[in-house]
Amino acid sequence: MITHSLFPTAVTFFQHKGITEKEIKFLTEQKTRGNQGNTTSVDNNILNNKEMKKLKQFIEKAVKEYFKNIYQPKNNVEPYITQSWSNYTKKGQFHHKHAHPNSFISGVFYVQADKTKDKIYFYKEEYKQIKIPAKEYNLFNSESWWFETGTNDLVIFPSNLIHMVEKVVGKERISLSFNTFLKGYIGEDTELTGLHIGA
Repeated sequence: MITHSLFPTAVTFFQHKGITEKEIKFLTEQKTRGNQGNTTSVDNNILNNKEMKKLKQFIEKAVKEYFKNIYQPKNNVEPYITQSWSNYTKKGQFHHKHAHPNSFISGVFYVQADKTKDKIYFYKEEYKQIKIPAKEYNLFNSESWWFETGTNDLVIFPSNLIHMVEKVVGKERISLSFNTFLKGYIGEDTELTGLHIGA
C-alpha cells in the first residue's frame, strides 16, 4: 500500500535566538483587556513600537520565508503584518477556540512558555457525513492535533486554521500574535482573477 499526503496544511516553527529583558519588560507592562478565557493587550499594533523593532524584523523575515516556500508565488506579491497583540494566560486560564478572519497568514511568538506543559491545538472542523471512531489517531483521521510550544518559538499557519490553548497548568504563558495580508499582484488577469492590491 502506498499512501500520499494530499493537500496538507503547513504549520511551520521557527526558533528565535531569544528576546531581551528589555523586550520582555515592555511586553509584561502592557495595558490589557479581557478576552475569552484570558487577557490581551489594548495595543493591537504592538510590533510597531520601537521596543519591538528587532522582534518585528525576525517575524517579518519568517513570514516572508513561509510565504515564499509554501505558496511559491508566480507574481510580485508579498505578505505584511496588519495587526499584532500580546496574550496573557495565567494558571487556570485558557485561550478559546478561534481562527483569524480578514487575515491570510497568522502566527504566534512565545515570550514565556513551558515546552513540557504548554501546547497549541489545531482543529479540522468540517461536516462528517460518516464518522468512524479511530483505534489509533494519525494525521489523516484526526480532527485535532497539538504541538508543544516553548519560549522563543514562533509558529506560523494559515489564518483560517482553527486553534486554541487549553487551561494553563504552569506559570503564566505570554505570547504575541499577529495577522497578515497581501500586497501586490494576486491571481491572473487572463483568468479573470487578477487583483492588484497596494502596489
